[in-house]
Amino acid sequence: MAKMYTITELAREFEVTTRTIRYYEDKGLLSPERQGQRRVYEPRDHVRLRLIMRGKRLGFSLEEIGEIINLYDVDATEVSQLNKFLETIRRRQTELRQHQADIAETLAELDQREKECARLLAGKTGRETKE
Repeated sequence: MAKMYTITELAREFEVTTRTIRYYEDKGLLSPERQGQRRVYEPRDHVRLRLIMRGKRLGFSLEEIGEIINLYDVDATEVSQLNKFLETIRRRQTELRQHQADIAETLAELDQREKECARLLAGKTGRETKE
């Protein structure tokens, strides 16, 4: 018989709250069995939770994560899943590169404004400021 997990065991292992796991369940990302009032998670849920956590760490939305991991159920070859994952990775890379460029531009402008302010202040006070 395959190892079964309690919500507490999963929460401890993945360093999340039980509330987080229930939220993922509400979003349809996990589907534990019920034994009375207890939730019992199968190895499949364990793997799915690992994939959810990895996706969150990479900055993917829960919707994107759900689309990717749900493809396991549709295509046993994993080709569909890998294609979707690759598409999602590339989109995320593009977003992050744009953020990086925006940050670099903002920092350059802040550096310029800092120099201008320091120069103006030095002219008004007659002394240099720290940079």
